[in-house]
Amino acid sequence: MLIRPLSGLILATALAGPLGASGARAQPDAPPVTAAQKPASVERLPAKLARLASMLGRDGDVRIVAFGSSSTEGAGASSPAMAYPALLERDLEERLQIGASSRRSITVINRGKGGDTSEAMARRLERDVLAERPDLVVWQTGSNDPLAGVPLERFVELTRAGILAIRATGADVVLMDQQWCSKLSGAAGAERYGEALHALAAELGVPVIRRRAMMQAWVSHGLMTPAQMIGPDGLHMTDAGYRQLAKAAAAQILVGAGLIQPSLARN
Repeated sequence: MLIRPLSGLILATALAGPLGASGARAQPDAPPVTAAQKPASVERLPAKLARLASMLGRDGDVRIVAFGSSSTEGAGASSPAMAYPALLERDLEERLQIGASSRRSITVINRGKGGDTSEAMARRLERDVLAERPDLVVWQTGSNDPLAGVPLERFVELTRAGILAIRATGADVVLMDQQWCSKLSGAAGAERYGEALHALAAELGVPVIRRRAMMQAWVSHGLMTPAQMIGPDGLHMTDAGYRQLAKAAAAQILVGAGLIQPSLARN
């Protein structure tokens, strides 16, 4: 398999902002970057994505379903092509040098639906995700539940059941946690859903794309301001934010597939 050298690309995953915003300053209304949050260039994935690794090692189509709510659907983006799933597909193809003449392909199917909680996603998991027969599911969840008042225990129960259902088909699963934004930071108890997601992921050995920590790192490193990452509604990402997220997600997925050495992706 031909894979272009990635050692110099790892730092760019989170530190080479698409806007070239060196020296950017956080806006006054931005939620504080807590000292406990360790800035990360690329998070190390704790579990190998065996199915994905196998599929990337042969000819054929690799199918990825991006499952989630509005920030998967692409709310705040200027077009569907600027939603993170579409950008993720392009970035993976570029990194893996998959072109028109290649016998391999990457398809990322966008199954995000604005406003969905874990309850709503559970109802459409079979139809929108499992029926696609994916090799990998990237599941973004945990943002709408605290805003909609879904009990924490119910969120954990449904997320656990969803992970097990996905794995039962032979597919790999990666979770994506909450975005870092003023609307969620101002919601009482919202952080508990993120903590619960990480605890469940650790229990089941599921990799997590740590979106919240990465967004904090982009600001603390002066790469982007909160206003460049998050739109005026205080919740949804901008084109620039989605572009940065897709780059980071692609790198982490390739770590999980064993195509990037974890030592190159450590904080």
